[in-house]
Amino acid sequence: MIAPGVPGPHFMQAAFIVDDVEAAARRWVETTGIGPFLVVPHVQLAEYSYRGERREGLDFSVALAQSGGLQIELVQQHCDNPSAYRDTIAKGTQGFHHLAIYCEDYDAAYAHYRDLGHVAAVDGRFGPLRFSYIDTTAAIGCMVELVEQHDSQSAFFRQVAAAADGWDGVTDPVRPAYPS
Repeated sequence: MIAPGVPGPHFMQAAFIVDDVEAAARRWVETTGIGPFLVVPHVQLAEYSYRGERREGLDFSVALAQSGGLQIELVQQHCDNPSAYRDTIAKGTQGFHHLAIYCEDYDAAYAHYRDLGHVAAVDGRFGPLRFSYIDTTAAIGCMVELVEQHDSQSAFFRQVAAAADGWDGVTDPVRPAYPS
């Protein structure tokens, strides 16, 4: 049960682990019509905590698209370092991984899951923004990602949604999130 005063979660994202983020994005567009997918290649997480132990060097790419109120995220891990991604989806396979909550009160959301006995598979930061993958797999069959609300992240999420708004279903179905 959600603690009094803590708003119920709004899952804003469903994420899938894939072997090739661009090929998977093309298959999503062809199969579902959802798109366009904005690709962020080789995100480097210099330092993170994996199950309470400090780690370095997580390399992954993501592709994001908007479908109504739900963001679809495709994630490809490039390295063999331990991660929440590999905890539930083995290398060489693909599948559903997590639901994400964009948190106005990150600390309250984190405490909620901790108080229920769930642990963080990964804790990390992108600049000032905190995120974690809470291992809720035994309870609900997937992880829950908590993402701390931040202006730069909100702007990026608006960019993903704007790309889908009025998209013709054909033009540039897979494109760079940050064109050069």
